[in-house]
Amino acid sequence: MSNTSFSLGTFAGKSGSPFPGIVVDGRVYNTRTVLPEAAGTRDLLADWNASLEALQALANEPQGMGLPVGDLRVLPPVQPPGQIIAAGANYREHVIQITVAHRLGKADATEDELREQAAREIDERRANGEPYVWIGAPSAINGPYDHIVLPSLGENHDWELELGVIIGREARDVSREEAMSVVAGYTICNDLTTRSLVPRPDIPMMGTDWMRSKNQPGFYPTGPYVVPARFVSDPHDLDITLRLNGEVMQKGNTGDMIFDIPALISYASHRMVLQPGDMLITGSPQGNGSHYGRFLRPGDVMECEITGLGTQRTLCT
Repeated sequence: MSNTSFSLGTFAGKSGSPFPGIVVDGRVYNTRTVLPEAAGTRDLLADWNASLEALQALANEPQGMGLPVGDLRVLPPVQPPGQIIAAGANYREHVIQITVAHRLGKADATEDELREQAAREIDERRANGEPYVWIGAPSAINGPYDHIVLPSLGENHDWELELGVIIGREARDVSREEAMSVVAGYTICNDLTTRSLVPRPDIPMMGTDWMRSKNQPGFYPTGPYVVPARFVSDPHDLDITLRLNGEVMQKGNTGDMIFDIPALISYASHRMVLQPGDMLITGSPQGNGSHYGRFLRPGDVMECEITGLGTQRTLCT
């Protein structure tokens, strides 16, 4: 018998506390029926190999009728959330667009010259350089359908839709060859950025300030679910699409990553300890607000999807 596909998430009814569940054919089954000691999804990820087999058995032969997912509130899938490890400037076309949008080159360069410059620099970094990785605050994680309150601090709030990689076991000094073995599954994360707060003109030698520009409450809408890695045949060939008020703004593919998932995991694990439940976000494809000169405003609705991982819908207020 083949394994029934399922997704993992955190849910809550109209009244009652959150609970971990799996989604099978649009119905949610409480994982505590098979793993009662796991209070939340983070507990399931702490011993992911054992949990996966128990959850797979539940998906293959569900206990009870389950609950329609539409009758529940869908919360951020990993509870409590782990660390956010984030790759910046990791999609080729995105880096080229940012270079042109912010004119990161000679003052008198044409757009074509800036594109050519960025392409050369990307090729050199891919061949001889390292990923650019920073840390986000778990307190900024938001649900996949929750509203986003745009802060009054700063201007030009931007979107960056990304593939999230959920870590399934502790990882330290992992090689590229073994990196995928620490992956529990994949999710969607929209990494919002307040562009005006990225540079630090008061301390120019410090460069960018990701803490103040990316960690406002709700700035990481995540989910709806974690799809186990066994059900994602090729994470480097997934379409990424973001619509703003129904109009496609981002349309890319994870195959455009400059550094792939094994490279990112290996790099990060040689510089910090990755823990079960941590989320590695892998960079954003082209089509950010900086490219269009159009940023988020109250009333905007973002619909975000990645092949096989579901869809987010968030309203800006």
